[in-house]
Amino acid sequence: MRDLYNLHKFYSNDKSSKQLNNRRKSFGYQVLGFGSGGAAGAVLNDEGIFAYGSAGAGNLSMSNKVSNAGVVATDVVGVGTARRYLGATQYGGDKGIFAYGYGPSHVATSNLVSSSGVIGTDVTGVGTGRELLAACSYNNMDNGIFAYGGTPGYVSVSNLVSNAGVVATDTSGVGSARSYLNACEYGGDKGIFVYGNDGSATNTSNLVSNVGVVSADVTGVGTARESPAACSYGEDKGIFGYGNAGGYQNMSNLVSNTGVVGTDVSGVGTARYALAACEYGQDKGIFGFGATGSQQNVSNLVSNVGVVSTDVSGVGTARSGINACSYN
Repeated sequence: MRDLYNLHKFYSNDKSSKQLNNRRKSFGYQVLGFGSGGAAGAVLNDEGIFAYGSAGAGNLSMSNKVSNAGVVATDVVGVGTARRYLGATQYGGDKGIFAYGYGPSHVATSNLVSSSGVIGTDVTGVGTGRELLAACSYNNMDNGIFAYGGTPGYVSVSNLVSNAGVVATDTSGVGSARSYLNACEYGGDKGIFVYGNDGSATNTSNLVSNVGVVSADVTGVGTARESPAACSYGEDKGIFGYGNAGGYQNMSNLVSNTGVVGTDVSGVGTARYALAACEYGQDKGIFGFGATGSQQNVSNLVSNVGVVSTDVSGVGTARSGINACSYN
């Protein structure tokens, strides 16, 4: 825990045809009865983007794109307020948004990501400025939600994101107020927030319905820890990985398409925390960056059945307190 606070203190496929293909796939699942019965009309993105964070000596606004083959690109000059410990999620089916964070104070600023991965300039913040929060999409990736975080006191407020990327004002929180958590999509149209710190490390989870309603606390599964990363995979499932539990971790926990968190899976790759993850290639995921006491830029791919790969040599500036989302 001390490491976390010291670090904090220190411092392209055509979209229309893809949507049509996904709708055809959903039609096959729902009407003809094939496959697992994912949410109708689910939209799946091809590429991802990591952005912002801290390299130890200060905040950054640079970004690194992820191709539809899971390849991380070199640094792109940053846009918007340099900050760390922010949130990120998809919205509008093929776009993304980074919001909130610390830099050099708690902010509610947001930056939209276009369907081609271009980050926009600062948008005036809405809601409680905070850091160490989490975000995910819901409603078939059409909408997003930011929730929880620190001001530095723990909060449980949430802010919905419309399909035009507009962040709403605070909604009274549900569940244990906490920070250092993360979130991802599951079931094609829902989300889940898990782990974090509410005075001590926790493994509590909170489900998000397909209309953006956060549920009450669900008894935790897996090792209680802080600052893991999370993303979706396999079209309708999720994965939480890495984090800090009195020491750096590389374990993972799979989330079923009904929002059930699985027990710990033995770790693969460099144990670290304060990293980020996102979807790529429509049904796969990637963990990247983070800290082990020093900044990292290694990445680990996640297959479409939730298997985490060994380390891939780092690309881009090593940093932590970063976040990521998918697009296109």
